[in-house]
Order: sequence, then structure tokens, then C-alpha cells
Amino acid sequence: MKVLVTGGAGFIGSHLMRHLKARGDEPVALDNLSFGRRENLEEGMELIEMDVLDEGLAGIVATGQYDAIVHLAGQTLVSHSLEEPDFDAESNIIGLIRVLEAARQSGVRRVVFSSTAAAYGDVPERDLPIKEAHKLAPMSFYGLSKVTAERYLELYHECFGLDYVVLRFANVYGERQGDGGEGGVISIFARSVAEEKEITIFGDGEQTRDFIYAGDIAEGVAAALTTAEANVVYNLSTQTQTSLRELVDVLSNVAGRRIIPKYGPERPGDIYKSSLSNTRARRGLNWKPSVSLEEGLRRTFEYFVEKANAS
Repeated sequence: MKVLVTGGAGFIGSHLMRHLKARGDEPVALDNLSFGRRENLEEGMELIEMDVLDEGLAGIVATGQYDAIVHLAGQTLVSHSLEEPDFDAESNIIGLIRVLEAARQSGVRRVVFSSTAAAYGDVPERDLPIKEAHKLAPMSFYGLSKVTAERYLELYHECFGLDYVVLRFANVYGERQGDGGEGGVISIFARSVAEEKEITIFGDGEQTRDFIYAGDIAEGVAAALTTAEANVVYNLSTQTQTSLRELVDVLSNVAGRRIIPKYGPERPGDIYKSSLSNTRARRGLNWKPSVSLEEGLRRTFEYFVEKANAS
């Protein structure tokens, strides 16, 4: 299968490119390199340096004769979406429309879209883990832009017959995350500890996240490319809550030393408790996560130690 991966030189994209290549597919990365890096890709992997908003996108897709597109490119920071909602909307909504138009015009069979747990907003703890049918109530423009994009995918299927799979990611972490400032809490903590710097928890530390390793996400995305259960929304998650305090404890074990965090004020737009149900993905994608938090943290921490030693 020939697959175009937008954002393919980025964090999740580079994990996916490796996985697709290893299973015998022909992945091609398309990335504007604002956060992605050429060095994230293995030697011999094809990279098209382009923004999805560029006029030439449709021609690239038509020339490439792709079977499917995985759309990972976009603005991913909650805080940035609140500061610049127009940029967030252009990146995440207009960018998707450009991809969908290119796919429709070129006969691409399926688009797999990376959505987010932020689509659900701050869900009462009694409703955790969150199922895909739960009410969508984003608390940030980032979450809103992803919800809007999901609706575009539904309508493109209804109007034009373009197949899609929406994947709402839990909190993804792993190697190659965060070098451009877009990192999640694990990459921020792991990099700081590797560089022997202090870490800061914003809030009381009891807020929870559903942390999932990027390699498991790559396997889930690959499964979405071939599943017969398309035109569906799936959560990709571990279905487990981990508090930030607990995260620091696990990182302490991995680093081999006690880590004492500082505490700062809560940040606007952040949800408090989060965990996503993965029952539908286990059934419809025949997928389940396999990397434990400690093992994933070990791989991530070792990556940042290597980078710190090389600098």
C-alpha cells in the first residue's frame, strides 16, 4: 500500500513511517518541517517538503497515486490555540479541507485522521473511561478545530464517498517528541531530567492522563488503513489513568534518582481527569497497546539522555 503521511517527519509521523516501512508498505512523508525534522526519518525514506496549505498539494497527491492518506499535520498546542485561534483554525480545519479535496480529486480510497482526547473536554470522573459516543465538549479552540474537522470527514464520506477513520489519541509520548516545543508533559519532564533541570507540575499533581506510547499509536494507525470497519471514530488509548505525581514516581525509577517537582498554577484549557475507552478499537481494529508506561518512559528518557550527551 502506498501511503502519504502528512506530518510524516514529526514525532508520531516518524514512528508511523518506520512501522509502515517495516510491514512492507510504501510510506511517503509530507512535512513543512516547522516541527518535523529530516533526521527523524530513516535513510531512504521519501520526504516531500510542503505545507498542506500549499497550492501544489493536489498535484502532489495526484502524481503520487496514493492508496490512502494519514493526516497528522496540524497545530497541536492547546495554549497556542487560545492565543492564536485563527492560526489554529487555518492549520487544523482549512489544512484538512485541502487534504480532503486532494484525496477526492485523485481517487484516494481512505483518509485516516488524527483527532484528540481534547474533543471530549473535562468529563466527570464517573464517566471515565470515555467512550466514543460521549458528548463532545471541547474546552479549547484546538479541541474545537478537531471536532469540526471530524464533521468534515463525515460529510465528505456522505457527499463524495471518501472513506475515513477518525482516531482520537490519548496523551501520546515517545522518542523524538517535543524538539520544536510541541512536546507533551512526558517529553518535557524526560528532557528536563535528562538535562538535570527542575520540572514543574502545573496544578496539584492529581490531574490524570491516559499516556500511550507512540509505537502503539503507529500500530493503531496502520490497522485503521486496512480495517473493514471504516467511517468510524476510534479512541487509541491504554484505558488507564496516571496522575502527574505517579508519572514523576515512574520517571524517578527510570532515571535512578528521586525527582522532586516544583508546582505552579493551573493552566487555562487543561482538563483535570482523562482516560479513554479502547474497547471499540480492540474490536474494530483488532488492536491493543503493548508497551507499558515504564518501558515507554525508559525508551523516551534514554532518547533524551543521548541527545543531552551529544549536545
